[in-house]
Amino acid sequence: MTQTPASGTWHLDRTFESSSGTVRWAALGEPGLPPVVLLHGTPWSSYTWRAVARALAPRHRVYVWDMPGYGASAKFDGQDVSLGAQARVFTELLEHWRAAEGLERPAVLAHDFGGTVAARAHLLHGAAYERLALVNVVVAFGSWGSPTYKLMGAHPEIFGQLPPALHEALVREYIASASFPGLRGDVHDALVAPWLGEDGSPAFFRQIAQNDHRWTEEAERHYGEIDIPVLVCWGADDQWIPVENAEKLAKRIPGARLRLIPGAGHLVQEDAPAELTATLDGFLRESSITGMTGITGQ
Repeated sequence: MTQTPASGTWHLDRTFESSSGTVRWAALGEPGLPPVVLLHGTPWSSYTWRAVARALAPRHRVYVWDMPGYGASAKFDGQDVSLGAQARVFTELLEHWRAAEGLERPAVLAHDFGGTVAARAHLLHGAAYERLALVNVVVAFGSWGSPTYKLMGAHPEIFGQLPPALHEALVREYIASASFPGLRGDVHDALVAPWLGEDGSPAFFRQIAQNDHRWTEEAERHYGEIDIPVLVCWGADDQWIPVENAEKLAKRIPGARLRLIPGAGHLVQEDAPAELTATLDGFLRESSITGMTGITGQ
């Protein structure tokens, strides 16, 4: 079934029972078109990819999903939502899509820690991609986001005791800091909503507490082995992860290209959706970029 949601909605209409709980997912575009899979990061969900997914759908079969512990997917006490678990779940989901939909070697577009999830699945679990785009990858080379993120990760038991109003204020302020020009009100509300309430509040700190350097270091050792076309795309005004990380990442991966988007922060999908979509669409249209290098900006 092709999903064509209304302009102001985002709904994942299918489920997959993963090793870390129920995953919600959806597919846009007609079956048989070239496949593209989108991965979100933290503290986001597939909602951040909605504009790009809809724009790509006329020419691609676009798969979107919420990782366990995020968005509309399952959240529960004791849940493993580490980067190691997410990479295993992504590998499971790719196999499910292969069996159910005939998915083979999709292009993968990954944001934030979704980049490490994609890299781990490819390098450590054998997931096969046609090409890979890494967008503002938050955990490249052991950099773990903003100082606020690090503080919350070091003291989840303290932050988890905040009353609901203070918790919401904290989450709102934290999410707002990912945008360089500022988030539209309804978008801000939609990004905050999954982290509120009885399930959402503990899930917010659970996912932060479970992220640590061992997951990134295991993948980073193998970056030089990536032998598919890779694009590193970065909001040049990212206040969470400096653009220097993008340059380091592009140099580490053989043949990778780097594209900078001025005026966009860490949440580049919201800050510059048209520029990002055009960049990713161009990457998907290329027959090959293996062996080409360069740094470009607007």
